[in-house]
Amino acid sequence: MKGLVLCGGKGTRLRPLTHTGAKQLIPVANRPILYYVLDNLKDAGIKEVGVIISPDTGEEIRDAVRAWDRKDGVSFRFILQETPSGLAHAVMVAGDFLGNDPFVMYLGDNLIGSGIADLVEKFQREGPDGMILLKEVENPSAFGVAELSRNGEVTRLVEKPQVPPSNLALVGVYIFSPAILQAVSKIKPSARGELEITDAIQWLIEKGARVMSQVLGRWWLDTGKKDDLLKANTIVLDDWAREEIAGEVDAASRVEGRVELAERARVAGSTVRGPTVIGEGCVVENSFIGPYTSLGEGVVVKDSVVEHCVVLAGSKIIGVDRLEDSLIGRNAQVISHSSHRSYRMSIGDDSVVEL
Repeated sequence: MKGLVLCGGKGTRLRPLTHTGAKQLIPVANRPILYYVLDNLKDAGIKEVGVIISPDTGEEIRDAVRAWDRKDGVSFRFILQETPSGLAHAVMVAGDFLGNDPFVMYLGDNLIGSGIADLVEKFQREGPDGMILLKEVENPSAFGVAELSRNGEVTRLVEKPQVPPSNLALVGVYIFSPAILQAVSKIKPSARGELEITDAIQWLIEKGARVMSQVLGRWWLDTGKKDDLLKANTIVLDDWAREEIAGEVDAASRVEGRVELAERARVAGSTVRGPTVIGEGCVVENSFIGPYTSLGEGVVVKDSVVEHCVVLAGSKIIGVDRLEDSLIGRNAQVISHSSHRSYRMSIGDDSVVEL
């Protein structure tokens, strides 16, 4: 069993952050989303992984994979997808790597609240040509939706239907036999000009192939938008944050609950309330850091209140009365100037400011 992780695409829904970086590397609880994906593949016993990369962010993805803290025993091949032409197209360009082996296809910006070892074991035991992971959702019209038989086999897939046949949306985790390589070569581009994996799976079904399903019992998060990313940060901190103080906390500060304070981080005259993650080299002075906040490496927070935020590495927040529900990019500055009553900003494309 091999793995195929999709790290292409342009990340348009997370701009402006993705103007300068890959969406799969945006941190949740101070860890790149991609690392949670790689963890799940390794824990399922998968040792050969192909990584689909784009021309724009390919080198960044390569560097991140090489820096992954659990890479021992796993080999990687990086596969260039010149244009974002769909998930089925990604399978096509990975054909030489996949060969005649079954594989797990995993979208590199999806987070799920459980591992995939049971899914892989079920596929190997039952021997279908495809297996899809599904999740009950409240708005199925926004997703690809599956219609199932009584025994859980997939009878039909519909992409963003106006009248959904079920409330079971496709999660970005699939397992395929080599039969999918023939399917992706037979389908035509969709109305948006892409080769859709749902069309390829439907082709298999119509040819009599067996496609099974498994409904995910825990959470699933597509981290493609700001609010989704903040929600993911909240849920991951709720589930996995630990109490671990490696940095410095002075006598005038209070640290409450599950707070991870990395080495060389310093908290002075402040209150930090978990679950919260504060990265290496951060400085927090005369501030309140509220629950569900992640501060990346080298972030400086002074004379401010920050809650339910994701702040990426190298940024500064100074003199801000209250910052919440916010996503702050790398090396950004949010600073209050007491001598100016007006707002002064330098805002990039696709930014959102709510005052």
